Amino acid sequence: MNKISSRIPNFYNLSIEQRINKISEIFSLNQNEIDLLKNNSIDLDIADKMIENAIGTFSLPIGLGLNFLINGKDYIVPMVVEEPSVIAAASSAAKIIRQAGGFKATSTESMMIGQIQVVNCDFEKAKKIIIEQKDVLINIANNSEPKMKERGGGAKDLEVRILGNENEYPYCKMLVIHLLIDTCDAMGANLINTMCEAVSPYIEEITGGKVYLRILSNFTDKRLAKAEVKIPYELFDNKNYKGKDVVEGIIQAQNFAYLDTYRATTHNKGILNGIDPVVIATGNDWRAIEAGIHAYACKNGHYRSLTKWYKDNQDNLIGELELPMAVGIVGGATKIHPLAQLCLKILGVKSARELAEVIVCVGLAQNLSAIKSLATEGIQKGHMALHARNVAASAGAKGDLVNIIAKELVKLNEIKIDKAKSLLKEYSIK
Repeated sequence: MNKISSRIPNFYNLSIEQRINKISEIFSLNQNEIDLLKNNSIDLDIADKMIENAIGTFSLPIGLGLNFLINGKDYIVPMVVEEPSVIAAASSAAKIIRQAGGFKATSTESMMIGQIQVVNCDFEKAKKIIIEQKDVLINIANNSEPKMKERGGGAKDLEVRILGNENEYPYCKMLVIHLLIDTCDAMGANLINTMCEAVSPYIEEITGGKVYLRILSNFTDKRLAKAEVKIPYELFDNKNYKGKDVVEGIIQAQNFAYLDTYRATTHNKGILNGIDPVVIATGNDWRAIEAGIHAYACKNGHYRSLTKWYKDNQDNLIGELELPMAVGIVGGATKIHPLAQLCLKILGVKSARELAEVIVCVGLAQNLSAIKSLATEGIQKGHMALHARNVAASAGAKGDLVNIIAKELVKLNEIKIDKAKSLLKEYSIK
């Protein structure tokens, strides 16, 4: 495979056939992989093995996020999303960041939490016993998943907490054990649940209590990924705005999101506009990722923006995004879904941690593009220009007419389906 560059000028202007050919050359795709991209679907027998009561498949577009330079390495990022402007926005911000030297990304080890709930016992005494029996419990957990232990992962430690107050609502008290498990390159949900269930009988035996829930937590605050950028303000200069003014607008947008939950919710949704498409493309659980991210946004008791944007003493724009990111490159749908496998091949990541780092960088780029637009020309100008093709297609346009009518809608500043139908009628007569 040739050295990959994520800079592919004018990729947007190529036809779909030309784009597939270009990617086929870069990644040496075989005919089956090319056919997968063209068909953009999976066999019904695979679908039937993935879920219950399967009756078909539901396709979404796969696009490519370009220009990503992360820790000195180029990434072409597959993104599965139905919303126009998302991929263009991420690629545009990544181009600016690339000119500034790219992203710096880091991550922690793949440590997940399995929770075991214990009730109806002497809680203080039970807590002491659990801590004393820690090594025994860890051994029981690892014996239930020996292959993970062989790979260097498995249960590593445990924590014990006492929750609740019998004199306050909900008038209950409980002991909660956190089993800390390194899942290596897997997301690890099934093995975590297996380990939690394996240790539960012994926990009941030594505490005299009753175990109810034993399951992973999707608040993966011990499995984090972080992206950082430093952008000279001059890179934001354009014919309409001075770079320093753009940076000031970005910081004011950040301040708004930090102070106001209503704004923070939309601000963080914009981050997820970039994150979810990569998570989906690689066969990971975007619902689990979103749950953990939103919990992380209010970890200090107030729902706030996930990003940090500020200036250094040279007026450079500094951006940071740290998130829980429990993704895998083995197991689950990632292993079964042929398109997920192809997307991972294009992405070229070698570990779950590397995948997490790429994903958080895409989230930071997406956020930068959104708040930059909001603080300058507004979000609708660029978004609606890209949305015009959807409107043209919805009006019944096909082939070259889609782009012709879309351009006319933008030119008229009337991106509406009635106008698109009218234009379609005119061009059809012509």
